[in-house]
Amino acid sequence: MFITGAHIPRRTFLKGMGASVALPFLESMVPAGRLFRGSAPSAPPTRLVAIEMVHGAAGSSPFGLEQNLWSPAGVGRTFDLSASSLSPLEAYRQHLTIISNTDVRGAEAVKPEEIGGDHFRSSATFLTQAHPKQTEGSDIHVGVSMDQLYARRFGQDTPIPSMQLCIENVDQAGGCAYGYACVYTDTISWAAPDQPLPMIRDPRVAFDQLFGAGGSPEQRAARRKANASILDMITDRVGQLRRELGSADVQRLDRYLENIREVERRIRMVELHNTSGEPRDLPEAPAGVPDSFEEHVRLMFDLQALAFASDMTRVFSFKMGRDSSARVFPESGVDKPFHPASHHGGSEKNIVDFAQINRYHVGQLPYFLDRLKELEEGDSHLLDKTMIIYGSPMGDPNVHNHKRCPLIVLGGANGHLQGNAHLMAEAGTPMANAMLSLLHELGMDDVESLGDSTGSLSLVV
Repeated sequence: MFITGAHIPRRTFLKGMGASVALPFLESMVPAGRLFRGSAPSAPPTRLVAIEMVHGAAGSSPFGLEQNLWSPAGVGRTFDLSASSLSPLEAYRQHLTIISNTDVRGAEAVKPEEIGGDHFRSSATFLTQAHPKQTEGSDIHVGVSMDQLYARRFGQDTPIPSMQLCIENVDQAGGCAYGYACVYTDTISWAAPDQPLPMIRDPRVAFDQLFGAGGSPEQRAARRKANASILDMITDRVGQLRRELGSADVQRLDRYLENIREVERRIRMVELHNTSGEPRDLPEAPAGVPDSFEEHVRLMFDLQALAFASDMTRVFSFKMGRDSSARVFPESGVDKPFHPASHHGGSEKNIVDFAQINRYHVGQLPYFLDRLKELEEGDSHLLDKTMIIYGSPMGDPNVHNHKRCPLIVLGGANGHLQGNAHLMAEAGTPMANAMLSLLHELGMDDVESLGDSTGSLSLVV
């Protein structure tokens, strides 16, 4: 192919019978001669994942700060994660940037009637860093979220400019409490100050969007009932393509398609179990939603990795919890419901228990990092080409404050993140300053402000 000058366009789909599967990056997508001249095609912009976990962190409490239960004691490049809830990330410290001591001021109450409503406005502030208007009506207003600012500029040439995923039920309408519309806690992505974007909880729905499982709902249901894969619809086209590719590309294509098939198989197994008549832990959840938190999170991470590999989208927001959630995470070793556990009452034992739940949540991230590192693209892998933001708009949940909020960044962001860094901001620094700097590292240097930012925050150690 390189000799004849032919090459496969980057935006190539394998189509058939309602399925539309985008290809991963292949060497055959490099125009003829470029490999020999040492110049690769221009790399896609950095992929962005913004993950919110509600209820802050044990390490934001006075005792937690003393014990370094979230951020380590050392700053710069020499720090010990062993005592902190970030310890599961030790193997990935070269891709880890910790940003400590920033405040989410937009989530604070500014009027007496807003006091007590922290759980019902916090999520809306995480990526907007703006203060939500207190209303239970349709006149909602907060700000544009940073993921959507990025998608406007770098997501418009992908089939899906951005996707929004979640783990818990966020389908509540109307007012929630303290005069706030439920939409403020139901989403973290805002296309405009009054345009919240819905989040997808069901892995089946996300899968069908990403891989073009077309036809009517009845046709899709019939295909699943017949235990057919979407890949069965493109078998002929796959065989034709394999004959046109070099051996390295054939191996890469086969791994990619097998990953799709495995994710589809897991979703099907979840649906079969959840429609078997067996009692469910989450009886209100769609059939495609696993009762297991860990399995649900992993399916969502696998879908994000596959979407990045095929360049179907470059932007995800992922809401891993819902404020005031009473979910129990037995795998964490703590049997207390999440929200009650966050109200630790200042008890040292309770704070340590809550830190253990925080550690369990952070412990889900290495699975995603592993998947991204396994996916090659050009001369590197997707972890080097991705920015993953993980944090919370709440600090110490026991008192519902928004100071010293947890925030970490993972990945290489196409060389724009150093990694192995712990940055300690000056007291009172808005998290918006850090988010603004991250936008700059994403290639949006001309963005001068975000939410209540007062300037950028240096990310250099």
